[in-house]
Amino acid sequence: MNANQIHTTYKSVLLYLAKGQLKNAFEKTKLLVLELQLGEYSDRFEDLQQNYRYLLQYYISGADDPQRKVVYNKLISKVFVLNSELREELLFRNSSNFEFTQKRYFPHRRKHSTTIELFNALKFFHSQSALLNNNEDDHIIELNRLRTNYESILPEFFNIFWLSGIFKTDEKNLFDKVMDVNYPGRLEKSLLISALTLNLWRTFDESKLILLFDCCLINDQSLNQRALVGLCFVLAKYNRFLPYFPSVRNRLVLLSDDNHIVENFLNIIIQIIGTAETEKISKKMQEEILPEMMKISPLLKDKMDTDSLLNADEWGEENPAWQEILEQSGVSDKLQELSELQMEGADVYMSTFSMLKSFPFFSEFSHWFLPFDAQFSAVNELFKTDEKTVLSSFVNSVVMCNSDKYSFCLSILQMPESQRGMLKQSFRMEAEQMEEMSKEELMLTPDVVAKNISKQYIQDLFRFFKLYPQHSDFTDMFSFSLLMHKSFLFDIFSPGTDFKKNISEYYFAKSHYHQALELFVEIINDSQPTAALYQKIGYSYQQTSQLSKALDAYIKADIIQPDDVWTVRKIALCNRLLGKYEKALEYYQHVEFLKPNQSKVLLQIGHCYLELGKYKEALNIYFKLDAENGDNVKVWRAIIWCAFVSGNIQKADYYANKILENEPLPQDYLNAGHVAWCMQRLPKVVDLYRKSFELQGNDWDLFMVKFDEDIPYLISNGIDADEIPLMLDALRG
Repeated sequence: MNANQIHTTYKSVLLYLAKGQLKNAFEKTKLLVLELQLGEYSDRFEDLQQNYRYLLQYYISGADDPQRKVVYNKLISKVFVLNSELREELLFRNSSNFEFTQKRYFPHRRKHSTTIELFNALKFFHSQSALLNNNEDDHIIELNRLRTNYESILPEFFNIFWLSGIFKTDEKNLFDKVMDVNYPGRLEKSLLISALTLNLWRTFDESKLILLFDCCLINDQSLNQRALVGLCFVLAKYNRFLPYFPSVRNRLVLLSDDNHIVENFLNIIIQIIGTAETEKISKKMQEEILPEMMKISPLLKDKMDTDSLLNADEWGEENPAWQEILEQSGVSDKLQELSELQMEGADVYMSTFSMLKSFPFFSEFSHWFLPFDAQFSAVNELFKTDEKTVLSSFVNSVVMCNSDKYSFCLSILQMPESQRGMLKQSFRMEAEQMEEMSKEELMLTPDVVAKNISKQYIQDLFRFFKLYPQHSDFTDMFSFSLLMHKSFLFDIFSPGTDFKKNISEYYFAKSHYHQALELFVEIINDSQPTAALYQKIGYSYQQTSQLSKALDAYIKADIIQPDDVWTVRKIALCNRLLGKYEKALEYYQHVEFLKPNQSKVLLQIGHCYLELGKYKEALNIYFKLDAENGDNVKVWRAIIWCAFVSGNIQKADYYANKILENEPLPQDYLNAGHVAWCMQRLPKVVDLYRKSFELQGNDWDLFMVKFDEDIPYLISNGIDADEIPLMLDALRG
């Protein structure tokens, strides 16, 4: 098998397991076992298959087996683990993927023959440095030598926990020694957690996952936040199979009893969601809303500008009452705070520093996950004095993630010394201000430290999975950003808390309506429904072009809280887009009753009359609006089309000329041409049609699509059908 065939077979097994088709899963697993040709895996496979045969025999014989479900679940978990290991072993042999290439070469590049030797080297650095730092000036050369040796060990240390398969006794002992509370190496502890996360990200291993759980309980925020972030991603990736591992569920339940950890998870999940690119309103209008507009009666298609048919405000207007509810509940402050935390780095600095990852420093894989350390030899030249500078304050702030701090410092080091000195002096005052702001932030928000650590680490990971030269060889963690609410972790943490509500509100605030809907529907089924919740469900359905469901939700909101103007307008809008013009008219008229003389509402009432063929009533509305707002071009367009289709050519001509004196659109010239033709002003007709054609990019097919729709109305206004080909030929000539 080649690497692609191994991946395909492995994914097939996972699919069969998820569907409960264990026999098919065994058949695919056998292909991997035969390919590997290792007795250990063949024996495990045969044992599992035999156990399944026994289970089926007991079932068919009708034997009472209260443990059947437990045995069945264990079989699934063991088949899943077996396939994970088979995939790892086969790809280790066959794959040219970056990770597996590194796995093959790593044993030959190790400088320390045992983990004990490596640990002793690390411990020697910390003990000797502690002794010599008391007289740093006298031992600067020796300290530099120690530091150089120490930094050369870190990548090897990282690789042990990143590239190893099943952790043997040596690796486990090294893990325990480094994570011991008395061990001083902050960088090693952080790198170990990242390496463990990446190891789990490549291949599932229950024992390693338990180690990551242990790291979440370390009494050091710089470490436990890193572990919690990694845990979120790992649990999301293996979500389908976690229920088959009771130990994982038990550890999650224990974590869920700690309100502080629950709060940390909420913050982390929201920050991960925030990394997903939010759709732009213009894109949404183009891809979701306008296609719905095209379903409206051909009578109105393109006859007036899109804003006249459906004001963008009417489609996208959120209910002002929602913000009041959020502010009263305190959720608004949380959303704003977390949103600002995410926006500080993810959207701005990602682009700023993306071009600064080509320094040799980043050619070392482990450096992408390294906490910022001003003593690191690549940047320590900038921090050799105690003088307060923008550099020291800036890198200690939360503005940038660790990776970007290294990029920033490495960029400064490219400057000549004279420019560097000028930079330090010019920013002295700003540095002091930044330090003061940081202190105030910590006082106002005691938990802000944990939030900032997780934010920075998420951004470090984001940069790695987007910018690392071989990032395409890794499954992108952030492809799971909008699946966090479907995770096993989420299910355990959400009952009886505001966890689900807060995440749903964040999804909604970031315009992730599909995800918000999934949670809103769960909330509505588990709690007392409110008008505001049904409004948001309706709005989410509307924004995802599920208009019938949106209408149903808005009606339910109206039942709970009658005569809410925003809700009634949305009900009218959905009815109109669904072609239920009588109903739409009824609700728009009710809005007019509740809040009289709103121009936008009157315009929609006029459009409903027009769609129903009640031209006289429509014109009365439009004339009233024109009298009150004499310069409203949208109203003029409505009058032109309504007057034209109803045969009132004189009125259509009057308003067509008014529009032509302003800033006419292609449709305005087309409509004016129709009117001029009906009045037998033939030379002018050609001129107007030609201007419409030119403004449409001289696209004849596009022009004809719009022209053909209007032929019935030209004929009803007295134009001979035989003259139409002549007019078109004259236009083209």
